[in-house]
Amino acid sequence: MKTFIISLIYCCTPVLNVSTGGDWQVNKDFENNVTFYSSTTMLDFEGSTKNVDGYIYWEGDSLFKTNNEIYFEVDLSSFNTGIGKRDSDMRNDVLHTRKYPFSKFKGTFSSVEKTDAGFNVIASGTLSLHGVEKPVEIPGQIEINNNKMNVLSTFTILLKDYNIEAPSLMAFIKVAQEIKININLSLTNKSL
Repeated sequence: MKTFIISLIYCCTPVLNVSTGGDWQVNKDFENNVTFYSSTTMLDFEGSTKNVDGYIYWEGDSLFKTNNEIYFEVDLSSFNTGIGKRDSDMRNDVLHTRKYPFSKFKGTFSSVEKTDAGFNVIASGTLSLHGVEKPVEIPGQIEINNNKMNVLSTFTILLKDYNIEAPSLMAFIKVAQEIKININLSLTNKSL
């Protein structure tokens, strides 16, 4: 009987290891950053936050390709532009962060291309901002070294697509509709 149980364990072990999968979580001990860039006719400005959470998950040993899922959320009330009044106005009068505290992305990888440095990816899904959900395709780059995944992405959104009125600075300078967003995240593998 003992021999049978040991044989069963040895037979099943390779089957369990075939499906490695991945469960990567944003690691808050590393430097994570989401930055937005905006412009007016007179000046450019940016705001950033480190308050990001989320994960990338897939099943099987086929990197990113089998039953993958992506989820990230950004705490909008934590964006810092370097000017307290501008931050307060942005939170209260533009983004309405008391009502809509987070921007969220949920989707899957629709394209994965291996490169020398890692992977070029397209994440297709839904971006939720200011109470509006829109389908989006977001390009990115992913590098994996040991137990650390770096995710980089740059994309643009239009404020009007999310029912956000472009604010004015100094009462007469209108902020551009197009906002550029840079993402730099570090994740660690929780499935190991």
